[in-house]
Amino acid sequence: MDAARKHDSTGFAAPADANNRVAPKADDERVTPMMEQYLEIKTANPDCLLFYRMGDFYEMFFQDAEIASRALGIVLTKRGKHLGVDIPMCGVPIERADEYLHRLIALGHRVAVCEQMEDPAEAKKRGSKSVVRRDVVRLVTSGTLTEDSLLDARRNNYLVALVRARTSSAGDDVRFALAFLDISTGEFRLTECDRVGLAAEIARLEPSEIIVSDALYGDSDMVPLLRSLPAVTPLTRDVFDGATAERRLASYFAVATTEAFGTFSRLELTAAAACITYVERTQIGKRPPLSPPVREAQGATMAIDAATRANLELMRTLAGERSGSLAAAIDRTVSAAGSRLLAQRLAAPLTDPAAIGARLDAVSFFIADFALGRDLRGRLAAAPDLARALARLVVGRGGPRDLAAIQIGLVTAAEIASRLAQSASASAEIADAAAALRRPDAAVAAELAAALGDELPAFKRDGGFVRAGYDGALDEARGLRDESRRVIAGLQARYAEETQIRALKIRHNNVLGYFVDVTAQHGDKLMKPPFNATFIHRQTLAGQVRFTTTELADLEAKIANAADRALGLELAIFERLSERVVAAAEQIKAAAQALAVIDVATALAALAVERDYVRPEIDAGIDFMVTGGRHPVVEQALDGPFVANDCDLSPPDGGAGRIYVVTGPNMAGKSTYLRQNALIAILAQMGSFVPATKARIGVVDRLFSRVGAADDLARGRSTFMVEMVETAAILNQAAPRSLVILDEIGRGTATFDGLSIAWATIEHLHETNRCRALFATHFHELTALAGKLPRLFNATVRVREWQGEVVFLHEVIAGAADRSYGIQVAKLAGLPPAVIERAKLVLAELEAEDRTSPARKLIDDLPLFAAAPRASAPAPRNEPADLVIAALAALNPDEMSPRDALEALYALKLKAAEKK
Repeated sequence: MDAARKHDSTGFAAPADANNRVAPKADDERVTPMMEQYLEIKTANPDCLLFYRMGDFYEMFFQDAEIASRALGIVLTKRGKHLGVDIPMCGVPIERADEYLHRLIALGHRVAVCEQMEDPAEAKKRGSKSVVRRDVVRLVTSGTLTEDSLLDARRNNYLVALVRARTSSAGDDVRFALAFLDISTGEFRLTECDRVGLAAEIARLEPSEIIVSDALYGDSDMVPLLRSLPAVTPLTRDVFDGATAERRLASYFAVATTEAFGTFSRLELTAAAACITYVERTQIGKRPPLSPPVREAQGATMAIDAATRANLELMRTLAGERSGSLAAAIDRTVSAAGSRLLAQRLAAPLTDPAAIGARLDAVSFFIADFALGRDLRGRLAAAPDLARALARLVVGRGGPRDLAAIQIGLVTAAEIASRLAQSASASAEIADAAAALRRPDAAVAAELAAALGDELPAFKRDGGFVRAGYDGALDEARGLRDESRRVIAGLQARYAEETQIRALKIRHNNVLGYFVDVTAQHGDKLMKPPFNATFIHRQTLAGQVRFTTTELADLEAKIANAADRALGLELAIFERLSERVVAAAEQIKAAAQALAVIDVATALAALAVERDYVRPEIDAGIDFMVTGGRHPVVEQALDGPFVANDCDLSPPDGGAGRIYVVTGPNMAGKSTYLRQNALIAILAQMGSFVPATKARIGVVDRLFSRVGAADDLARGRSTFMVEMVETAAILNQAAPRSLVILDEIGRGTATFDGLSIAWATIEHLHETNRCRALFATHFHELTALAGKLPRLFNATVRVREWQGEVVFLHEVIAGAADRSYGIQVAKLAGLPPAVIERAKLVLAELEAEDRTSPARKLIDDLPLFAAAPRASAPAPRNEPADLVIAALAALNPDEMSPRDALEALYALKLKAAEKK
């Protein structure tokens, strides 16, 4: 065979069968030099799958091979024996390594990449049995990725270090510090929180990997949380050593003290140093271009727990898809960096009205000058991902296309800065961004443009990326290489003429080098005089015979030397250009961030104009007034117009906010109404215009949502248990500045149990939490609480009955529903007619019984939560006839359905019976 190895039908590796890929025969009990080297490297990296470089493949052996073959679906074979046992083996081709790395990382594996550190020819100089020197150059983990093929361009890839400290001798009070960084963009931030806020912070960051100490990982208090997260890596205590934390952090950034970056707590420094240490260990000494750590003040962003994020489908739907989420609905960005920044802002809405106003000013600026925004968006769409290209170049994984990305990105930055300079009315945020775009040295982009060719390979090892005319020595080496190749073509023509074999070809492969290739029928001719004096037999295959000549061998040496020299010169130029870029890393990172800021502002402006959004009024009060609000996701999904609705949770008396009890039929839109108001609050505080005709919102510090039904069987929780756990979290944490939306609390259990829980929950929200809230329910008895709780207001979704069918109007109005129309919805869903008719009969019986104990009487008899009901003067007793007459006068027969009339008749009869 002329290849170094065979492949199966899928392109994956099969056993080696040529050259140094075949282990020398040895006694079963003797460890070969190559296997001795492998075992030594594997022992140093026991928690990783070892990608062991052998030629053009990464091989895996022993248990690693068995794990990888199952995970990747590749052929498991064997290579020799170790201690008398067959050695399992599998491998992947280097050119497809990223594809397989992605799959392994996604499954939770860590991979140590072991490369050949010298040319095999150098190893042979030490002896025929010498092994090529190899070493691990990188540990690939889910939180330390830099390759575009392994990353989602639209989201950050955060590595989080989590550290805990007990703040009381009893150990009851604990504080947590989180350091989070993205080595692909250079972002590095720190924050602290308490135990209650920890889950919300982790949910906000959606980290790809979390590192914790062994002690914290094994702590029984932390097990439920840590085991529920996708990628948690426990590390030894030296990584989290607080005594050396500041020194390690200062050393990484080459400063004498971290005070230049701000004031950090001991806990925050420990978390930051843990992140840095882990990055250095996984990158084997290479230092990604991280920005100095920035401290995020506690409470600077709206706290949103994991359940609320899932219920509101902020980043993805409950099915796990981005399509249909709020992020997908509002994302009009045209660059990867802009999409990431938009996701960051959506995940962490601000709580400072001034900072929110600055973002809104930027959006307003581009709405006012929409032509400018459209022009900038066109330029941004062509801009590459500067930050990630820079990160790859700094850690030595960049290629020619990354250099081109830097060049194009810097040119785009300069063009946008020039365009913005023509506008004197730019907002503060946009003015700062424009200033950052002007900082990079234009000479860097100019040199890259002069050096790089028009068609660039993916890898620097392929060569051919330096523009002709840029370097004289390189042009000379290329000329010699290319001229030699033309000589090869001439030599082929001469051999074909001399032998009279028109099919004779001179070919090349990595095993034989250049060779003369003829068909089998012509092979005998070249092995006989006079041609056997010129042509030297090399290899016979099924249909081909291969030869070489002295002249061809000499020419091959010249070509190889010229090609090697040309590639060496190109690689030197690449390194010089990379060093020039790395030297300007800080300015390039600032420009990349500025481009993202402008992209987000122009995108939100485009969204506001496209969907007719309005600028919200944000202040430090607790008002919540939305006029003509619309659901931002549902509105885009509808073919027709969306029915807008108002919502006013502002304090009715200057005290705490209102609570809306929302009743109405199934399918009428209660859940949509609840969600849309929560989403409007998020959009407003992230700095976006909102889908409404007017909005005034007092800053929401925490947002809670309990909507929908789902179980958690893996943790032993039924649907109702999940509902109660989430409700408990809300009642224990909500405060006056919080916004709470609750949907159908208590529906997962028996009717009276559920009604009791919902009743007590409303009272607790009103009397203890004193927060703004929307409470949707089918327990119509709860609407009577509005007469006792001064900040409780009833709202209902309008419907109409027409010829026995229910028509949903989706309009929210003041008042209370008297039924849920569940049977009509069941009919729409396709339940059998017999079931529907039977349900109607049962409902009539139940309603007749229910009239003997009306809700108002229950309200009057039962003391309220935390406060006894206010005494009221007894109502004067009317005569039975007067009561019946008054009730009849209140009826409007023209607006009554047959069922309404029947119910009114029952009510009149009941009044007469009571008075008798």
